[in-house]
Amino acid sequence: MKPQRHSAILDLVRNERISSQEVLRELLGSRGFDVAQATLSRDIRELGLVKVPDEEGGSVYTVPSHVTEPTPALFRLLPTLYLGSDGVGNLLVVKTLTGGAQPVAAAIDWEEWPEVVGTIAGDDSILIVLRGPEHLRPVTNRLEQLAGM
Repeated sequence: MKPQRHSAILDLVRNERISSQEVLRELLGSRGFDVAQATLSRDIRELGLVKVPDEEGGSVYTVPSHVTEPTPALFRLLPTLYLGSDGVGNLLVVKTLTGGAQPVAAAIDWEEWPEVVGTIAGDDSILIVLRGPEHLRPVTNRLEQLAGM
C-alpha cells in the first residue's frame, strides 16, 4: 500500500497545485487512499518533498529533481543479499549476506505488509514476527519471488 500511496503523492504533487497537507490528503482520498495526517507527514518527509514559493504569492509542494518513482527497496536488495529463510509457527528467520540484514529488515518494515508484526535485524540474520503461522509460507514465497529464486 505504501509504494502505491507514494506514487500517487508524487503524481499529485507533479500535476496539481498542492498548498497544504490537507489539500494533499483530500486529493489522496479521492484516489482511494484514506491517510491520517501523521502518515502523510511521514510520507512527505520520506519522499523529500519541499514547499517552495509559487507565482500566486503562496507556497506549494514540489518534487526535488533527484526524486524519481519510488522503487521498492526489497526489489533492489533481495536479489543480491537474500540467502534463504527458515521458520516455524509465526517466526521466520531470513539469512542475508554479511551486513545485509539491516537494510533488508528496514525495507520489509517500509513495505508495511499486513502479515508482518515487525522485524529484528542482526548483521546477517533477520527475525520476522508474523501475525500468525498461516502467514509463514506466503511471506517466505514472496521473499523468494522478490529475490528471484
